[in-house]
Amino acid sequence: MTIHDLAARLRGLPPSLGPVRLIGVDGHAGSGKSTFAGRLARALGGAPVVHLDDFASHEHLFAWTGRLMTQVIEPLGRGEDGYVTPYDWRARAFGAPRPVPAAPVVLIEGVGAGRRALRPHLARLLWMELPREESWARGRRRDGAEQRDFWDGWVAAEHAHFVTDPSRPHADLLVLQRPEGYEMLPGPAASPRTHA
Repeated sequence: MTIHDLAARLRGLPPSLGPVRLIGVDGHAGSGKSTFAGRLARALGGAPVVHLDDFASHEHLFAWTGRLMTQVIEPLGRGEDGYVTPYDWRARAFGAPRPVPAAPVVLIEGVGAGRRALRPHLARLLWMELPREESWARGRRRDGAEQRDFWDGWVAAEHAHFVTDPSRPHADLLVLQRPEGYEMLPGPAASPRTHA
């Protein structure tokens, strides 16, 4: 299945949140979630992408569910636009609101996109299939020496999060990055109905 095939199948799903088909893209930090979500959004004709890095902060790496519900999930569920007040990881402050349109398909990407509180609102959950050590090594290379201390704390926090609230067992599709593109395989939660 190509990314364009996937986009067509996602568009054909029944809405999961008001008029929206909410698609989660989860995986370890550094596994390629943002890149894949951006490419999938383009294949969907410009679908909005909600980045969980905009909701997390230094003080609350994973305690962002309430803000996400208030700003995005609840409005989309009513058929209204949501909004994001993106966190600036260097300035350590939240920015001005940006809209999240109640489009036919909305992607939500980031570590924890498949968390227990969000799964009831998802039309599909995609998991970036890359081992955590490899993902974290990629993330550390990407972010450089200036973020070394942050990454040390992040690794422990991410590990603790997935121990208590794992996403991968609930994934409908596993996404593997290959040199020629992406390969998509049925995930642990897949049934014949969910192979989209």
